[in-house]
Amino acid sequence: MPFADSSPQKGKSPPPESTNEEVAHLKLLVEKKRPVSIKLVDGEVVSGWIEYYDRNMLRLTREGKPNLFIFKHQIAYVAEEST
Repeated sequence: MPFADSSPQKGKSPPPESTNEEVAHLKLLVEKKRPVSIKLVDGEVVSGWIEYYDRNMLRLTREGKPNLFIFKHQIAYVAEEST
């Protein structure tokens, strides 16, 4: 006879707040100096390579143009450019 569990069914736990994959990917981009295009939430696209990042922002280094400090909440997406 199978054992009947009288405890209420537990639902799935919510997904984690962070998987740390963002950190791993940014670290790779920084170490390899991979060229990226960053689309901002206002539609502007800027290109360069990520030299530094922290929890709230990143530094985009650009050749022949001023470097940018961009807050992450201003970023729609980061796309790695083909080399």
